[in-house]
Amino acid sequence: MKVEIQSKKGLRTSLSISIDKESIQKKLNERLIELQSEVSLKGFRPGKVPPEVIKNQFGKAVYGEVIDKILKESSSKAIEEKKIRIVGQPKIDLKTFGEGKDLNYVLEIDSLPEIKLKSFENFKSTEFKVKVEKKIIEDRIKEIAIQNKNFKDKKDNEKAEIGNQVIFDYSATVDGKKFEGSEGKGVQIELGKDLFLKGFDNQLVGAKKNDEKTIEVNLPSNHPKKELANKKTKFICKVLNIKRADETKINDEFAKNMGAKDLADLNILVEKQISSQYKQALDSITKKEILDQLEKNHNFDLPKNLVDNELANITQNLKKEDKDRHKDNNEKLAKSRIKLGLVLNEYAEKNNLKVNEEEIKSEIQKQTRNMPGQEKMVMDYYQKNPNAIQSLRGMLYEDKIISFLKSKIKLTSKTLTNIEAEKIISKFNQPKKPESSKSDKVKSTKSLSKNKTKPEKISKK
Repeated sequence: MKVEIQSKKGLRTSLSISIDKESIQKKLNERLIELQSEVSLKGFRPGKVPPEVIKNQFGKAVYGEVIDKILKESSSKAIEEKKIRIVGQPKIDLKTFGEGKDLNYVLEIDSLPEIKLKSFENFKSTEFKVKVEKKIIEDRIKEIAIQNKNFKDKKDNEKAEIGNQVIFDYSATVDGKKFEGSEGKGVQIELGKDLFLKGFDNQLVGAKKNDEKTIEVNLPSNHPKKELANKKTKFICKVLNIKRADETKINDEFAKNMGAKDLADLNILVEKQISSQYKQALDSITKKEILDQLEKNHNFDLPKNLVDNELANITQNLKKEDKDRHKDNNEKLAKSRIKLGLVLNEYAEKNNLKVNEEEIKSEIQKQTRNMPGQEKMVMDYYQKNPNAIQSLRGMLYEDKIISFLKSKIKLTSKTLTNIEAEKIISKFNQPKKPESSKSDKVKSTKSLSKNKTKPEKISKK
């Protein structure tokens, strides 16, 4: 085998590779002999078919198979011989080939750039901590109390009002006909929230226990059965009970119901929960500061094939006019991502940073703990989606590198009030450049006390 560098431009190298016809013929003869034990032809005993007969019958296929194997072996050997740190899939351009001829081809390769990592002393960032105001904690606990209100039975002759809880059975029809899901037992709704069907709650106002009410509303436009979407529906409702909201007293008993030891412990847990939300947002800002410095302080050529692939990923769901309109910004974003990926990977390799299987399992277990009742769904998701595991590995890998960098660079610690934290988060999230992606933004924790998501018990984990 003869290998020569035909051309080298930036990170792209073209190798001219030649294999003499004698070497090819030797490989071809070896394969024909191997096929004797595999081929069965009429008139010949198993394993006794002459190589010449096999060649006459399957010559072109055997030649193609041998050439394919030679191309793989010789290209790998050539890359190793020239000590090229390959990235992506090489391209093969056949020049001359054919039985009885030498094999000549050009191997086009993109290689990894040489990255000279900057000293850690060149980088600095700020790590934020948040001291949550007492009022924010109190407001959040009040909101939890409101969302976990208790209901007590009203008197039989008292009418249902907005804010009351109504328990009822129903039987529904569309055009006088029953349909799937047209009956319900013991349904509970809080009047005024309109969570059942739009316009349903108001028609129950004024009802009393044991009343039978006829309610007419339209089914939603996104109903699973298209033929029922937006259809006017008649509900015959039998009111079983009506309850009024009882004031929830914020005391030790309430705190215990929320999973805390007592009210003081609940305050601590809520403070940790809010601080954690702020920290997650502020950590993203710290990470962005570090990544921006890494990108600014490292300069090297980028492998074109990696940039092209990343650009394809960025624009895969865009219309042609959008691709054209934001072409420069998308290319800049693709180059930025590839550059940062290569720099982070270089730091990881130089410092032997890896993600092992135990760390992946631990992260999955952490996710299952955060989704009580849905553990099986989480496990099934990762078991059935290898790409999800790879994505998780990539996230953990990047987090490990960032944590390592934080331990080495000049990291200033700064404690903020929640108001100061909000200002920093808000400023960070303000649009700056067209190429800014949604993934660059962090979630604001503003008005945590107004969070409308119904909380489960406060977790101590």
